[in-house]
Amino acid sequence: MQQKSLSHKLLAQVLSVYFILTLIVSLGHVYAEYFITKNQINDELNTLQKTFSASLSRAIGELNTDQVIAIAQGVNTTPAVVKIIIRDEHGNILNTLTQETLSSLTLPEHLIRKNKQSVSYSSGLFGYTFPLIFEYSGRSKQVGDVTLLSDRATVIDRITASTYVLIANAIIKTTFLVILFLIAFRKHLTEPLSQLTQQIKDIDLKQLSQDKITLAAQESSELNVMTTTFTRLINRIQDYQKQLSSTQQQLLSANNKLDQHNLKLEQDVARKTSGLSQAMIDLQHQKQQLEIKQQSLIEEISYRRETEQALLTKKSELETTVDDLKQTQERLIQSEKMAALGGLVAGITHEVNTPVGIAVTTTSLLSDKINELNEAYTAKTLTSSQLATFIDEANQCSELLQSNLTRAAELIASFKQIAVDQTSDAIRTINLAHYLTEVIRSLQPNLKQTKHHVEVNCPDNIIFDCPAGAISQIITNLMINALVHAFEDTNQGLIRISALEQDNNINLTFSDNGKGLTSEQLAKLFDPFFTTKLNQGGSGLGAHIVYNLVRQTLHGSIQARSEPGKGLHYHIRFPIEPMRLT
Repeated sequence: MQQKSLSHKLLAQVLSVYFILTLIVSLGHVYAEYFITKNQINDELNTLQKTFSASLSRAIGELNTDQVIAIAQGVNTTPAVVKIIIRDEHGNILNTLTQETLSSLTLPEHLIRKNKQSVSYSSGLFGYTFPLIFEYSGRSKQVGDVTLLSDRATVIDRITASTYVLIANAIIKTTFLVILFLIAFRKHLTEPLSQLTQQIKDIDLKQLSQDKITLAAQESSELNVMTTTFTRLINRIQDYQKQLSSTQQQLLSANNKLDQHNLKLEQDVARKTSGLSQAMIDLQHQKQQLEIKQQSLIEEISYRRETEQALLTKKSELETTVDDLKQTQERLIQSEKMAALGGLVAGITHEVNTPVGIAVTTTSLLSDKINELNEAYTAKTLTSSQLATFIDEANQCSELLQSNLTRAAELIASFKQIAVDQTSDAIRTINLAHYLTEVIRSLQPNLKQTKHHVEVNCPDNIIFDCPAGAISQIITNLMINALVHAFEDTNQGLIRISALEQDNNINLTFSDNGKGLTSEQLAKLFDPFFTTKLNQGGSGLGAHIVYNLVRQTLHGSIQARSEPGKGLHYHIRFPIEPMRLT
């Protein structure tokens, strides 16, 4: 069954390829025959035109319509011509016999053609348009044109016979090839495989020496190779059977030797049993020694337990000490915050005193001017020039009062919000750009006596909910650290603060162009109580407070990089998605 299926499969594949190739070649042949026949018809139309164009030109030139129609009828009887169109020099159709037939056709051009041109239509018509030249008195004149048309049906009629011959030829060759392949496959594949399969089924494993695989075919083929290989396999199985029989004999001999060896071992065991008794006595003595060592170990364990209890007591004391240190650290940090707030209050107070003092002085001056005006009015010595001068001075005093009181109000409002933020962890909505400006304004007293410049780069559309006090304290501490440490050797430093929203995070950078830090100092920057101004008033908690605020309050990250002489740069990143306004 398998051999037959394999033959059919191979035959189907071979014939499929042959059928496809035959079909492609036949279609190509028909296609080529069609175009060759079409070109032949075009040649016939061209030859036909040469035959009657002179007489047709003369008939049109002499306005002999009857002769034109007669010539058209004669040409129309030619098998290759299915349509003929004759037009005069004005484009009027003269062949009235085809007038109705041509009413559905659209001529490619309405002007008389000067040269021969090929034409074709979507309805399957094709042919040529020839100009008609009439010569008289030694002069030539185009008197019209004639269009000879054939169609696709004419071409198909001419190639039908050859197409039938081609198809019959392909069918005959295909039938002969199928029969040839069926005979070849049956002789060289199906029958040898059936014979080989039957011989394999008849093999008796107990009488392999009498079973040999042979094929009737004498020529060399893959089946003969398979037969030879299978025969070799049978011979190897025979060899293995012989080796197995020999191995069984050797196994029996080995079993006999093993029995003798076991008997000898039993005798050896009996001899060694007496030696084991002495070994048991030695083991008893060793057991007693082990018991003594065990007692010693119990005492050692008791001593270690006492030591462990003492260590636990010390651990408890150390944990209490650590808690006290943490509380002390928190108090120091709070003190640092309050000290910073106190410095902020002092600076704001000084800043507010200036516009308030100016306002008080202006008010006193305005009061004196009013008294002078009142005295002049009472004494009836008031002149228009004195009144105008008073009005001008009063306007100046009013503008001075308004500007200074407005400045004082802005300073107090900024201080109020910043101070509240720095003493509270409450979450509120801020515009980051405006809030950074407010924080910088609250630190203006620290910048007033210097020529340092603060540059803030932040878009105006970053609005979100956050603990504003944390951001205020971070910027304040970084600003104070820069003013105290970075710019101690210069009075014209640059501080650049940049903020950008990216992937639901705020990227905040704080940079200065101060003296920078060494790699050893940078490694300890965020450690508590580390300062480069030890015993000079520095607490060493500013950067540590910033680190804790970023990591614990804002749940973000902070990194710093610096080199001596190249300033200090902080990169702070914290999420805003949980705090964003909806």
